[in-house]
Amino acid sequence: MSPLDAPPRLHLGLPMWANPDWRGGLYPPHGGSEGWLADYARVFSSVEGNTTFYSGAPRDATVAGWARQAPPGFRFCFKLPASLTHERRLAAVESDVDAFLEVLSPLHDRLGPMMVQLPRDFGPDELPRLGHLLARWPAGIPCAVEVRHRAFFHKGEAEKALNRMLITYGANRVMLDVRPLFATVADGHPGFQHAQAEKPRVPLHVLSTGDSPLVRFIGHLDDDLNNRCFSPWIERLILWINQGKTPYLMVHTPDNRGAPELARRLYARLRQQCSLPSLGAFAGERQTSLF
Repeated sequence: MSPLDAPPRLHLGLPMWANPDWRGGLYPPHGGSEGWLADYARVFSSVEGNTTFYSGAPRDATVAGWARQAPPGFRFCFKLPASLTHERRLAAVESDVDAFLEVLSPLHDRLGPMMVQLPRDFGPDELPRLGHLLARWPAGIPCAVEVRHRAFFHKGEAEKALNRMLITYGANRVMLDVRPLFATVADGHPGFQHAQAEKPRVPLHVLSTGDSPLVRFIGHLDDDLNNRCFSPWIERLILWINQGKTPYLMVHTPDNRGAPELARRLYARLRQQCSLPSLGAFAGERQTSLF
């Protein structure tokens, strides 16, 4: 099959793979976590790398283990460490970014958009720092930028300057869809309250500035609400696929316990409208089928 005949591609993922709440579903009900990444990658083709945001660069042995478990088509979307984006605010971080990417070199053939998540108060005056980072970003590694400052959501000069910068350097603007999460009050659910406090309540601006548009869909506990909010994404994701782009869809829920099942349901809706590969069975389901 030639590349032109290959089926359209979309990468589906979750915020992490190491979640004990997924035992009995995505993962077997018993046993340790050693095989979780391999089990995860049998179903999902990508993952957000939140661990690097909080903990920095992983150890060499850890990266080597990930490289052994992740198949060739899998894509890791690691976040730059918060020490670089939030504490130092991208100021004089060149050598540290180089060192971070070097640690991940065993995975360079399996890196999706590396995520630069910026603080809520990282505003227009600091855009030159972002531009400096993007100007020297390695050509072979995709990049995605998530902004949270309100000035970048008003469709004014600040947002235009940001979008021009991202388009110039081929970087993807992360589209954070928090509409489902903030559609209702938390109503006493602790995971819901935490998610609403943690996630920024920013408008959704749908714009692909690079070849790997990245959508972070933050779901609700109400499936009907999730379905209504996701419906417009189906047409847009298919449009990007037909344009030859490779979208990334990262699915969250308030406490992420239901994220694997929600991602599977949303993907099934996409497959009804577009030729996409089927997902593998959850490990818990495969085990149940043996008995």
